[in-house]
Amino acid sequence: MNWEQIWNDIVNFFKNNAWNFVWFFAILIIGIIVIKVLMVTVRKILSKTRMEKIAQQFICTILKFVLWLVLVLLLLAQIGVEISGLLTACSAVILAIGMALQNCIANIANGIIIISSHMFKKGDYIIANGVEGNIDNINFLFTTLITLDNRKVTMPNSAILNGNVTNLGAYPRRRVDFTFSVAYESDTELVKKVVLDVMKSDGRVYLDPAPFCRLKTLNSSSIDFFANCWCDGSDYWDVYYYVMENVYNEFKRNNISVPYNQVEVRERKDNVKMPVVGKKLPERVEKVREPEKENALEKLFMHDKKHKKDKSDKKDKKEKKANKKNKQDVPEVSENE
Repeated sequence: MNWEQIWNDIVNFFKNNAWNFVWFFAILIIGIIVIKVLMVTVRKILSKTRMEKIAQQFICTILKFVLWLVLVLLLLAQIGVEISGLLTACSAVILAIGMALQNCIANIANGIIIISSHMFKKGDYIIANGVEGNIDNINFLFTTLITLDNRKVTMPNSAILNGNVTNLGAYPRRRVDFTFSVAYESDTELVKKVVLDVMKSDGRVYLDPAPFCRLKTLNSSSIDFFANCWCDGSDYWDVYYYVMENVYNEFKRNNISVPYNQVEVRERKDNVKMPVVGKKLPERVEKVREPEKENALEKLFMHDKKHKKDKSDKKDKKEKKANKKNKQDVPEVSENE
């Protein structure tokens, strides 16, 4: 190995490409400075908008990745690497990754829509895809709910955005609805007074708008009253159970009965007379029928059967005659012989 030749090749390489190395480091330093300045500027601009923080972070991450990718491509071009082939390879890799992660990309796109549109926020009580609970976390892939029985449910953003979502925590106040069934003999004014007094007795219930109670439905076994009141969203269930329990107690205190399903049964004591139409049934008279004619097919079958029988009898007679004749032709052998 000729070390002197190797050293000369290295020296010549740096002499011939000295300016390339200068431009390489110049582009690297300037690129890093530009990326930092741009990122600081973009963060300041986004912080002054009403955009959610998670959306701001996502935009900054994508922008930073693109800027660094451009810087790397410029540096590779400066040292003589063919960029066109590299861009083609990168495009193929990105396409393959996109095909493999299309569901994740759809969730990311839906997550951006959810966050940017302010559909709901952390802490809201929602109902989505048959699941209800408070929102614990929202990211670009999943939304996490905490149900009333303290279960953690994670749903893809696509499933949420493609279905109906009921946001019960969008506003600070919520209306609590009730239906009370009482017997028909109940005093309707007393029922309304009892229900309204119970709702007004709870300090968590708003008096403006005032609690409401009116007769709604006349059922087969009961009359139904519809009632509602307004409270803070955080007090919804406490108000609901308070009103239900105390209305039941007040109904008992005021002798207002809650009916069961009823069936009315009546006894008939009158003599039922059914009208008779027509005469009694006549006696049976047997019909005179002609003798049944033989079927042509049966006749043919019987004829064929008789013919075969006659033929068989003739054959038996011939065999008997032949046997008898053979016995006569055989000579008798004497005992001496």
